[in-house]
Amino acid sequence: SRIAWSDRRQGLYITDVHTKRQAVIDTSDAGTIQSYNWSPDSKWVVYDKPDAGGMQRVLLFDVATGRRADVTGYWYRSGQAVFSRDGKYLLFVSARDFNPTFSNIELDAAYLNTTKVYLIPLSVNTPSPLAPKDDEVKMDTGGTGSKVDRGGTGSKVDLEGIGDRILSLPIEPGNYGSIYCKGDNVYYLKFGDNDTHLLTYSFKDRKETDLGAFDDYIVSADNNKILLRKGSRFYVTGMGTSPFKPDEAVDLTNMQLLVDKHAEWQQIYTEAWRQMRDFFFSPTMNGADWKAVYKKYEPLVASAGRREDLTYLIGEMIGELSNGHTYTGGGDEPRVPRVNTGLLGAQLRRDGSGYYQITRILKGANWDQNLRSPLTEAGVDAHTGDYIIAINDVPLNTIDNPYALLLDQAGKQVQITLNDRPTPAGARTVIVRPINNEEPLYYYDWVQHNIAYVDSATGGQVGYLHIPDMGVGGLDQFMRLYWPQLTKKGLIIDDRGNGGGFVSPIIADRLSQRLVFFDFARNSVAHTDPAINIGPKVLLTDQYSASDGDIFPFRFRTYKLGTIIGRRTWGGVIGISGTLPFVDGGFLNKPEFARFGPNGDWVIEGHGVDPDIVVDNDPAREYKGIDDQLDKAIEVIRAQLPKGNEIPAVPPFPDRVHPH
Repeated sequence: SRIAWSDRRQGLYITDVHTKRQAVIDTSDAGTIQSYNWSPDSKWVVYDKPDAGGMQRVLLFDVATGRRADVTGYWYRSGQAVFSRDGKYLLFVSARDFNPTFSNIELDAAYLNTTKVYLIPLSVNTPSPLAPKDDEVKMDTGGTGSKVDRGGTGSKVDLEGIGDRILSLPIEPGNYGSIYCKGDNVYYLKFGDNDTHLLTYSFKDRKETDLGAFDDYIVSADNNKILLRKGSRFYVTGMGTSPFKPDEAVDLTNMQLLVDKHAEWQQIYTEAWRQMRDFFFSPTMNGADWKAVYKKYEPLVASAGRREDLTYLIGEMIGELSNGHTYTGGGDEPRVPRVNTGLLGAQLRRDGSGYYQITRILKGANWDQNLRSPLTEAGVDAHTGDYIIAINDVPLNTIDNPYALLLDQAGKQVQITLNDRPTPAGARTVIVRPINNEEPLYYYDWVQHNIAYVDSATGGQVGYLHIPDMGVGGLDQFMRLYWPQLTKKGLIIDDRGNGGGFVSPIIADRLSQRLVFFDFARNSVAHTDPAINIGPKVLLTDQYSASDGDIFPFRFRTYKLGTIIGRRTWGGVIGISGTLPFVDGGFLNKPEFARFGPNGDWVIEGHGVDPDIVVDNDPAREYKGIDDQLDKAIEVIRAQLPKGNEIPAVPPFPDRVHPH
């Protein structure tokens, strides 16, 4: 008869179904309260409350008295709290294990696998289910003795000293969640890098059992059945403590839904408007009259003839906010099957002979499957200027397009006939495996060219690196190119075309480290401590430096790391944190968190970061291979290079036996 619920106002509430009366359990000024659960007797609500410092606590709420009690405190992040089905225990996940993993590249540590499952006997009279077992044989004296209260029905909660009764399941630290406890068994998910496993721990047997690789589960209301999910397949089986081996997935092939598309699109349009109303970072909606905006576009929804029309209308509606990161799309759109064309990582030109000459071979890194360039692999021995005479024995002078012979051949073995002149006479045939995307090769080739160009133009004194995005791939690229160039006297960092992400604090922190001293060992050269590039730095930006690619040059300037050259950045930094699903699977990104500076002014959004020196690359010159922005960076950094050796000579060795 009562419903607990939370909302984007970051409150947690109880509504009485019959009286419609609403009570506030708690509110948070640090984030949405997302996890909350009733006790089996409905007398308590347990919930996770986020803190401004990034921590999270578990709290209990007494429905009868309105009293709140902090269970875990703020020293360790805790959450996903649930009651056991008999109401004896409170269980939750908490990050209390600190076992650092040290980087192989730099002196830095990461704390992984920090969580375990914890439990609390709610009553002081409930013994620990993990207490040492008494295995001594006792004589029966005939007396009645005394009985320990193992907890009755309902949830008897003794708040006094509740945090002191926290127990840890004796399991390996990991990444856990989705706890369920019934009787002597605790069930939970363990999330790994590659898969997720459902496990159970037995209080009776004191052991953990792996029940199988499943992505999620839910237990039926009568506690007898369990629904397991693995990918998009679902299985129903009986509850148990042995590995689950369900025979067949639930047959979903006959599940059909008759949809009134126009009614659905009307609902999605309204839902998009509501989501933006409730989640957009600014309650003033950037000055837009949001109700008027709804009315402006809503009459057009009835005219939509397909999902793409609705997407366009929602895009126009949220565009009224004049804000970055307002993206929408997806849903029930027709999917056209795609057939990949095999590509050779080369540019071809047909000459008068009718055969195709190789005019350029893209440089690859064949030890990396993502950068494999087919014509450079061992045994192929192709060169710029060679001719492709035939593909799979079909002469190329008999067809209009050689790629027609490579349709659906990506990753497959293909015969290529090569010659250094446009004739079959004297040709040789080799086996290659075409790729399905040449973009990584073009990017790799461009970066390698820039590295060599900067090295040549500066006499080997200046390094170059490009950061394509601020995600994992961009961080990987930075780490690959930064550390080998520590000893360069200067560094050009290219942020142009950066697609954004979240790792700009990591990269900026690396670059902002300051020299403390030099380390020296006998018969070795001195090196910096910490290990950094201590020379001048130049940053390149353009109008495609976006999102966290905007934020990075802002950090670069704030840390006074060097000169910024190029074009003003994109200017979109109000961040998103995932989408709430629409009924047809579509998505809407809602800009939810913004940045303002120490002076109280909103920064970057709508303007971007201005360079210190404005240089605009002319497309015609860029097409010819002339990069005016990079050339300016070379000019500026050469003028900033130190005249002598950056690392001073080793000082005279000390004489501590005969002090002065």
